[in-house]
Amino acid sequence: MDKRAMGYWATTGLFSLAMTGSGLGDVVQAAPMVEAVHEQMGYPTYFLHILGVWKLLGVVALLARGSPRLKEWAYAGFVFALTGAAASHAAIGDVPGMVPALVLTAIAGGSWALRPADRRLA
Repeated sequence: MDKRAMGYWATTGLFSLAMTGSGLGDVVQAAPMVEAVHEQMGYPTYFLHILGVWKLLGVVALLARGSPRLKEWAYAGFVFALTGAAASHAAIGDVPGMVPALVLTAIAGGSWALRPADRRLA
């Protein structure tokens, strides 16, 4: 396996693991998720179910073979969700809370940039 492929799988694996954990936390409405999304930011708790299901479906799309167009949409959706999370933290003055979302956005960007030819749109 060449360095590019190793970089792709390292970033994709790390990102997928983080999004799976986050998605599961959203779906089950784990206390830290409810506190951040509902109590700190004021979003309704049902928003967690929507985000969690889409995160988990996005991970499946990234890891599945084929479907490069679906993968592009999954990457875009993750970027929208993560930059939205960073903006939400910024809006309430929680600048340190922006860091995880921005770091995950960068990791997703690395995964996207390093993806092999069979996972790219023609």
